Amino acid sequence: MAEVDTYLAGNSRMSRVFYHFVRLVVVGLTRLITRLEVHGAHNIPSTGAYVLAPIHRSNIDTPIAAAVTRRRLRFMGKDSLWRHQPVRWLLSALGGFPVTRGSADREALARCIAVLRAGEPLVLFPEGTRQTGPTVMPLFDGAAYVAVKSGVPLVPVGIGGSEGVMPKGSRMIRPKKCVVVVGEPIVMAADEQGRVPRSAVRETTEELTKQLQNLFDRAELLTQ
Repeated sequence: MAEVDTYLAGNSRMSRVFYHFVRLVVVGLTRLITRLEVHGAHNIPSTGAYVLAPIHRSNIDTPIAAAVTRRRLRFMGKDSLWRHQPVRWLLSALGGFPVTRGSADREALARCIAVLRAGEPLVLFPEGTRQTGPTVMPLFDGAAYVAVKSGVPLVPVGIGGSEGVMPKGSRMIRPKKCVVVVGEPIVMAADEQGRVPRSAVRETTEELTKQLQNLFDRAELLTQ
């Protein structure tokens, strides 16, 4: 899509230097506040596109996700944030790309697939919005669909302790240990015609649910 290509044009050397500088600062502060431990980082692909699918319990999950790899990760954001420069350049350099708020899911999925086909890693929280509690909520099929459609790995990530750092609805950050456990990538390709069978998406989502619960439980246990 032309719109996504425009925002992926933030691949200039300047934008990448800026991203790595901001990441260094933000991840450094996150590690300091959360005493962050990352387990299973070897499961993150070093090249090519993939979908990172973390559990979601806190706003701090976003900088925690950025800590698992030095590569720039792409995130969705509401398009109203991209109206003016230099904010537009800033958000794109930091990995954001716009999706029309209130638009059909088809548009958001198409833009995610465009990002992956451009070779960029993408972060999607499969539970959707922030949740609470120790149980993985029913997942949306979007993460599985774009991974299968694009033929890229789907990497499940458990994050323990983040709800205690910044619970849903809280504006305060509380120092607390957090642990990330990265699981083995899930790979399920589309058929020879590039179609995505519903059964493949359903099976991938079911496998992702199982892995996320296991990784979440392990991550929470390691925070003790």
